[in-house]
Amino acid sequence: MNKKIWMPISLLLVAGFVTWVFVGGYLQDAEKISRSKAKRAVPVEVAAIERGSIDLRRTFTGAVAAMAEFVVAPKVSGRIEELNVDLADTVKRGQVVARLDNDEYVQSVLQAQADLAVAKANLAEAESLLKLAARELKRIENLRKRGVATESQLDTARADQLAKQAHLEVTRAQLTRAEAQLQATRIRRDYTEVTADWRNGNDQRVVAERYVDEGQTVSANTALLRIVELDPVKAVFFVTEKNYARLQSGQLVLLSTDAYPDESFEGRIIRIAPVFSESTRQAQVELRVANPQLRLKPGMFVRADVVLDQLVDVTIVPERALVKRDNKYGVFVVSKDGRKVIWKVVQVGIREDQRVQIIASDLGDRVVILGQHLLDNDALISITNEVKGAAP
Repeated sequence: MNKKIWMPISLLLVAGFVTWVFVGGYLQDAEKISRSKAKRAVPVEVAAIERGSIDLRRTFTGAVAAMAEFVVAPKVSGRIEELNVDLADTVKRGQVVARLDNDEYVQSVLQAQADLAVAKANLAEAESLLKLAARELKRIENLRKRGVATESQLDTARADQLAKQAHLEVTRAQLTRAEAQLQATRIRRDYTEVTADWRNGNDQRVVAERYVDEGQTVSANTALLRIVELDPVKAVFFVTEKNYARLQSGQLVLLSTDAYPDESFEGRIIRIAPVFSESTRQAQVELRVANPQLRLKPGMFVRADVVLDQLVDVTIVPERALVKRDNKYGVFVVSKDGRKVIWKVVQVGIREDQRVQIIASDLGDRVVILGQHLLDNDALISITNEVKGAAP
């Protein structure tokens, strides 16, 4: 019985000893490997920390629009006999662009002239009758003084003279009305010549749209043509509340368009909407853009590059140097001897292209831009390549 009991116990003791030897050896080997790795330098790339200026730029999308437009419409109805311009034609200020059939209006002028002649004749007759009534009144007054005429005859002469005076005033009013009627018919006749007569801007514009053809009958105020000014033009884009406060009138904006991908056009902010759209929560911004060669056309899609803020003499590093750990941004700064790195928590400022402004104290001269995922604070490094400056 003793042998049967001690035999398993002996086997268990031997197995435990063997396990202890192997596990202890494995742990020692793992510790040696870990120490070896801890002492091994991590290959990294670094770049210099700069002091300089950086811009806060934003790019907005928008469209080109005409700085001003004029819709040509007749003030009277009629049939279009002539349409003197077409799409893309140049139009001068005050140019006759269309003519309507004016036969009825010419006839109205002739009728008004005849009415005016009648009114003038009636006025002459009224003036003559008034003179006769005045002489008759004077004669009756003389007869009354001699006792030949009665008081009743004198009253009748006075009443007749007053009636002739009133009739003269009526005929004068009729003459004035006839003159006004003639003037009105002449104006309506002249309205059959439709002119493009805008007030402000350049003396020349371009036909953007044509809505009718010759031979059509149109009513008053029917749009015939849309004429636009193309130099300068207007660019329009929209901004959110985040960028709204950084914009101001007169600010320079660079525009680019797919039509001319290798060129940019300068514009200046001329208007900023004082309110935001309730549906989009954005405000409209308008730019004035010189367009002497008429290359920019209304309706073109544009990108507006705006410098919202500019800082000078700030700390700048490549954006690749930024590392986020524990919800904080930081950089690995290279020690003076270049053998290890120090983890520095930083505050991120303006980003421009692949450069970023950082705010921190006690920064060195260089930061790691490649290999940060293998690093911890005070980790050993070996620099394989150094990029000059914070530029990408």
